[in-house]
Amino acid sequence: MAYEIKKVGVLGAGTMGSGIAAHLANAGIASLLLDIVPNKLTPAEEKQGLNLQAKAVRNRLANAGVENALKSSPAAFYSPKYAEKITTGNFEDDWASLADCDWIVEVVVERLDIKRDVFKRIAEIRKPGSIVSSNTSGISIAQMGAGLPAEFLQHFLVTHFFNPVRYMKLLELVPHSQTDPEVMTFMQRFGEDVLGKGVIIAKDTPNFVGNRVGIFGFASTLNRMAAHDFTIEEADAVLGKASGRPKSAAFRTSDLVGLDISLHTANTVYENALQDEMRDSFNMPDWITQMAKAGWLGDKTGGGFYKKTKGAGGKSQIMQLNPKTMEYVPVTNYTSPALEEAERRSTPAKRIQTLVWGDSREAKFAWDVLCDTLLYTANRLPEIADDILTVDQAMKWGYNWGLGIFETWDAIGPLKSIQRMQQEGRQIPAWVTQFTTQGQGLFYTEQNGQKMRWDVTRSGYQAILERTDLVKLAGVKKNQANILKQNESASALDIGDGVMCLEFHSKLNSIDSEMVAVGMWALQELNSQSRWQAMVISNEAEDFCAGANLFMVLVAANSGQWQEIEASVKGFQDFCQAIKYAGKPVVVAPFGRSLGGGCEIPLAAAMVRAHAETYIGLVEVGAGVIPGGGGNKELLLRNIEKSRGYGGPFPPVQRTFEAISFGKVSTSAAEAKAIGYLRPTDRISLSRERLLSDAKADALELANRPGGYQPPKPPVFRLPGEGGRFAIEQALDGYLALKTISAHDAVIAGKLAYVLTGGEAGLVEEVTEQKLLDLEREAFVALCKLPKTQERMQYILTQGKPLRN
Repeated sequence: MAYEIKKVGVLGAGTMGSGIAAHLANAGIASLLLDIVPNKLTPAEEKQGLNLQAKAVRNRLANAGVENALKSSPAAFYSPKYAEKITTGNFEDDWASLADCDWIVEVVVERLDIKRDVFKRIAEIRKPGSIVSSNTSGISIAQMGAGLPAEFLQHFLVTHFFNPVRYMKLLELVPHSQTDPEVMTFMQRFGEDVLGKGVIIAKDTPNFVGNRVGIFGFASTLNRMAAHDFTIEEADAVLGKASGRPKSAAFRTSDLVGLDISLHTANTVYENALQDEMRDSFNMPDWITQMAKAGWLGDKTGGGFYKKTKGAGGKSQIMQLNPKTMEYVPVTNYTSPALEEAERRSTPAKRIQTLVWGDSREAKFAWDVLCDTLLYTANRLPEIADDILTVDQAMKWGYNWGLGIFETWDAIGPLKSIQRMQQEGRQIPAWVTQFTTQGQGLFYTEQNGQKMRWDVTRSGYQAILERTDLVKLAGVKKNQANILKQNESASALDIGDGVMCLEFHSKLNSIDSEMVAVGMWALQELNSQSRWQAMVISNEAEDFCAGANLFMVLVAANSGQWQEIEASVKGFQDFCQAIKYAGKPVVVAPFGRSLGGGCEIPLAAAMVRAHAETYIGLVEVGAGVIPGGGGNKELLLRNIEKSRGYGGPFPPVQRTFEAISFGKVSTSAAEAKAIGYLRPTDRISLSRERLLSDAKADALELANRPGGYQPPKPPVFRLPGEGGRFAIEQALDGYLALKTISAHDAVIAGKLAYVLTGGEAGLVEEVTEQKLLDLEREAFVALCKLPKTQERMQYILTQGKPLRN
């Protein structure tokens, strides 16, 4: 059967239900969000003279769900306007509308009896072939499905999203014993390609995969913290960045999620995993129970393991709970030589390796928690999942760990660490012992260019299968013939079907002369060789591009190499212009951070295919300069196009000035369209894994349009000139008087205003594109000569954040 999801019913408008509805809206999918009918009026409703039959009252909970999603931080929607995709209602008046839904997802309270009642009602109304799922975090699907019709069960599964839904990549699918395999295949692809999730198939066990391992790690942390006499802050410092995990580590994460959720998750294992050898560890310590009784659940109650208070002079102060006294005490911003040494390492693997093989108190604590978690997880296979890869993906996608469990084990050395565990009297799982004698010393390896994983059930290595329908640059480069040109900063690659890819791979993908050299070669090759139809610019790093190589600019500025700086800026301008005016289409596919020069490259493209989570902006003012690669005139051009001539030449200049002078960075690709960094015609992919393939398809579409591809014609600008610049300067004087900007901010903004208003050009004069490029290049070099700009560059390089001097 062919499945298609155009409309979804979401039952339950709490945090998770509204989050799922919001993310469906992000994907362009309409949803019907329902919740129960309230049984009494609020004081505000009574004051309005409403009664229990009023629609606003009956839909109150669903409406509140959408409102909460709109107010949530971080934002649940890519853009607030996407909320229009959600229709609200209630379980009584709107239940019949579920018959039109292609997928119905239950997100009600985590109680088996309530869920079973909901599914019985769904079975009476759903259309045949519609998919039904539960977003439960750990209740058995077999128990939920008991007594339901066979056709219902064929289309029934668990779809466990992680919170917040927009940002957490993990989606756990759990089939019922009768679920049709076609339904599972469809939902896996739908989750990956349409919703942009990392999908794993879990088994019907308590808390499935991610939370089963995650809550044990939390329990181990609590137990080991007491044994090692660690404070909450100290434990988080060890289990955060130094361990290759998020800074929020264990206790800050619990505050974000809610202690009540952590306790429920632990209790689910305790009550249902009766054969778990570590079952007793899921009984939380007394002080945790006291916290729950006191309502200290985390951020949602104003405090948990940490809380923010007002200190002396009204200044905010972060406090941590002392479990021994149950009183809050100030944090100390704890660190140590061992932690600093680990955090200096460049990768999560090197950090955890450095930490656990030390002899500090932090190393001993980290070792004990890590060993507990490694051995517990190994004992859960194949109970909770069929393979180690599934577990590792769950922890990386669901908990944002830098490495999965078995990747971490590889990082610290399996054979070496197992020997130490045995010496300490720890019990090693039988399959792990077998691995030490039959494996190659690592759980993951590579054979003849194929990535392999250790198979727990077959006691041997099995190939890690990847999707063959998606372009992967790592796979492309395995064939040396596909590498057309390469240096340390960039590669030109043949990705098939007459499409070339320009890949960045410098540190942070920062722009330098080496990158530009390969890019110019690739563009010349694109224009001159008939074998090429189009080009894509993208890569597979964590971020698309962090901008220019600021270190090289600062070195040149400190040495007074002004001609070299100007030549470098001119070279980058020429590169962006070559992208824009290439004879064949160039599609840029940004993602993650796409800042400064990393924004100017997409601005020059024939089309942009952006990942939904693209944080793009012209942020050069933070480094004391203005954009130098054509970003000023390209954003100005987009704002002129948007204005369509209404309001004269000044409003587009004003909008462009505000975006650049305030260093606006979009919080999504959708917001980038609103700011102007992306055009309305640019396209967005929710799936990071599909991004390059989608961009390639876009490039071929442009190349094969009727009549062929035609590059744009050079624009001519009519700008406000001195009058417009005077208006901006007056506003800057006001900001200076209010001390909302610094004197150097005003200098930078003045240079920007000079460029955007056309320099010395009069109001009626036409300003060419090249004239604006010359103006911005001159301004860039002039600002580089200023000591305060050099101070800003130095501060960013050493402190990792802007200086407002």
